[in-house]
Amino acid sequence: MAFGKGRMEALSDGVIAIIITIMVLEMKVPHGDSIEALKPLISVFLSYILSFVYVGIYWNSHHHLLQIVKSINGTILWANLHLLFWLSLIPFVTGWMGENHFTTWPVACYGFILVMCGVAYAILTAALVRHHGENSLIADAVGNDWKAKISVLVYVVAIGIAWINSMASFILYAFVSAMWFIPDKRIENKLTGQPPEH
Repeated sequence: MAFGKGRMEALSDGVIAIIITIMVLEMKVPHGDSIEALKPLISVFLSYILSFVYVGIYWNSHHHLLQIVKSINGTILWANLHLLFWLSLIPFVTGWMGENHFTTWPVACYGFILVMCGVAYAILTAALVRHHGENSLIADAVGNDWKAKISVLVYVVAIGIAWINSMASFILYAFVSAMWFIPDKRIENKLTGQPPEH
């Protein structure tokens, strides 16, 4: 059974907005009026920036994904909720990592949540492709998503590196976010009928 995608998109937008709100509320006002009072918040702020970018990337990608499909089914609804579950844990690991100044376990757990978000997004994409067929616009646009596979691989490597140098792991997470920050035009090109960029 297929039905409209409007409610799923509205729920996803609402959950993502709440995730961003929770993250910014984790940044407590410092007790002091000097610039030195901000120093303990540097790691919290850096964690917030990285997570804000990641949540923004998922929101952007999710929006594009739903623009190229016409309908959804029950499997897709559950796959979407699975993605929202892992995204909803980002504020927790963001706060834990920032409060503990990028120590090993918080940084490793942050990477684990990124892995699960990546896997959940891949499951959602696969469910949409399966629903619309191998010859659909979405199947053609997504193709062999090498960037997503590389991202998950880098996250796994970064989790291992966290026991050697947790800041190096943080840098790897930032590297992947920068890689996704560059707009992915595959879906836009399919919607506008333009040839893919090389």
